[in-house]
Amino acid sequence: MPANVIPSNPSATPPSSDLESSIVSKLTRRLLPFLFLLYIVAYLDRINVGFAKLQMSGQLHFSEAVYGLAAGMFFAGYFCFQLPSNLILVKIGARRWISVIMLAWGAVSVSMMLVTTPRSFYMLRFLLGVTEAGFFPGMILYLRSWFPAAARARAFALFMTAGPLSGVFGGVISGAILSFPHKAGLAGWQWLFLLEGLPAIVLAIVVFFHLADAPKDAHWLSGQERACLERMLTGERKPLSSEASEAPWWVVFLDPSVLLLGLVYFCLNTSSYGISLWLPSVLSQLASRTNFAVGLLSAIPYLVAAVGMVLVGSHSDRTGERRWHVAGSALVAACALVLAAASNSTIPVVLGLSFAMMGVSSMVGPFWAMPGSLLSGVRASAGIALINSVGNLGGFAGPSILGLARTSSGNFKSGLLILACGMVLGAVVVLLVRMPDASRT
Repeated sequence: MPANVIPSNPSATPPSSDLESSIVSKLTRRLLPFLFLLYIVAYLDRINVGFAKLQMSGQLHFSEAVYGLAAGMFFAGYFCFQLPSNLILVKIGARRWISVIMLAWGAVSVSMMLVTTPRSFYMLRFLLGVTEAGFFPGMILYLRSWFPAAARARAFALFMTAGPLSGVFGGVISGAILSFPHKAGLAGWQWLFLLEGLPAIVLAIVVFFHLADAPKDAHWLSGQERACLERMLTGERKPLSSEASEAPWWVVFLDPSVLLLGLVYFCLNTSSYGISLWLPSVLSQLASRTNFAVGLLSAIPYLVAAVGMVLVGSHSDRTGERRWHVAGSALVAACALVLAAASNSTIPVVLGLSFAMMGVSSMVGPFWAMPGSLLSGVRASAGIALINSVGNLGGFAGPSILGLARTSSGNFKSGLLILACGMVLGAVVVLLVRMPDASRT
C-alpha cells in the first residue's frame, strides 16, 4: 500500500472544527447502534439456513446440490427487485420503506419453518431475497445522506461489522436452538427459523417510530448542529453540468466505473456468502462435533473479520485512499483461501477461513466509500442499487460453487480455490476503476 496517498475525494478532509467533530460523534452514537442491530437481524436471517442445513437436509432428504441452489436463490430474488426497491425508498423515505421491508422479510423468514420439498425451499429463499432486496442499499444511501465523506468508510465499516458479528452471535444462538428437543411438534431447525425471524417483525414497528428520514428531521440535533451538518453535506455535492443534470438515472448502466465496481462486488460476495453459508458444513466435516460446538467454532472467523474490517475502514478514512485498501484486502483473502484448501485439519482450516473472512469483510468499508465519489443525486441511488444487485449475484454463485464441489469430489477444496481466483480478479479490477483526479493512486 502506498506510503503517501491523496484522499479519494477532494472534499473528504477531516472535520475542520470541534462542532463538526462533535456532530460526527453524535451521529455515530445515535444512528450506528440501531442500524447495526437491524443489519444483524437481516444478515442472520439470510445465513441461518447454513445452520438449519445441519438438521433439515437429513430430515427432508435434501442433497448437497439442492441446498447449494436454495441458498443461492435468495440472491436471484435480491437481484431482480433491488433497483425498484431502492427507487421506492427515495420516493417515500427510509423510515416508511424500511419498515415495510422488515415486516415482509420477517414474515417470509418465519415461513421457512414450513419447508417440506425442494420446490418450497427454493421459492421461500427466492421470496426472502425479494423482500430483503432494498434493505442493504437503502442503508448505504441512508448513511451517505448523514455522514460527511471523511467519516463514511469508518461509518460503513462499523455498520457492516454487523455481518460478521451476526455470525459470532448467530453461530452460538443457532447452535443452541438446533439442540432443542422436539417441542410443539417442531424440530430444532423449525424453531431456528421461527425465533430468528420474529425480531425483524418487531423491529419494523420500532423503525417506523424511531428513524428520522434526513438531518432536517433530527430533533436530537440542535438547530446549529443541523445547519452545520447540512452545510457540510451540501458542500460535498459536486456541481453537475447541465448535460449531466438532465441525464436520466439509467445512464449509470453505461458507466464503466459502476460496472467495474459491480464486478468487484460480485467477486467479494462470491467468497463472502460461499464461506458463510457453507461454514457450518465445512467445520462439521472436519470432525464429528455437536451442533452447539460447530456454532462456537464458527464464531471465530466472524470475530476476526469484525476486527479487521473496522481497522481497515478506519485506516482508509485516515489516509483517504480506497482502491488499494480494497485490493490488498482481496489478496489477503485469496492467500487465506488457498491455505484453507490445502489443509486437512481443524486448526489450519479455521485459521485460513478466519483470515479469508477478514480479508473479504475488510473490503466493504472502503469499497462502499467509492461510489459516493463517482455519483450524485438519483444516479447515486440507481448506481448503488445496480452495484449491489450485480454484486449480490455472487451470493448465488458462491454457495452453488461449493455445493457442486462437495457433490463432485466429496470435499470443498476445489470450490475454495475457485473463490481464491475470484478474489485475485477483484483485486485487479478495482485498480482499473477511474476515480476523480485527486485519487489516482
